[in-house]
Amino acid sequence: MLTLSERRILRELQERFPLVSRPYSAIAGRLGLTEKELIVRVRDLKRKGFIRYIGIVFSLNRIGFRSTLIAMRVPKSRIGKVARIINASPHVTHNYLREGPFNIWFTVSSPSRARLAREIRNIAERSGVKEMLNLPAEQVFKIGAVFKI
Repeated sequence: MLTLSERRILRELQERFPLVSRPYSAIAGRLGLTEKELIVRVRDLKRKGFIRYIGIVFSLNRIGFRSTLIAMRVPKSRIGKVARIINASPHVTHNYLREGPFNIWFTVSSPSRARLAREIRNIAERSGVKEMLNLPAEQVFKIGAVFKI
């Protein structure tokens, strides 16, 4: 269970992360903490699994990258192995397991269509998966993912 103080930290991190040279100092000042105290608290929240990642998200299409969503039909006995192969690719931004026949889904991005196609073939060959759906976005609708804590 999160304390009120931890909830305040998480809200600041996701809603008001400043683009300054010492962002943790700025956030700490707003929360009445020292920069060192905040960093310790953030590390603790990460260790406990409340924070998975802190970083930026680029609008890849705006900087010339191509991306697509891939769905694979993977036998249950091979899910772990195939997931490790997918995770090893620097072109994969995330993947997840779903119910249904196509049970592993992931996004893959690359600076060109040719490199994107090559990376998809590479993952297919390394994993041995024959049934894949390539589902490129026809139109992108961005949402603000802010979680009420």
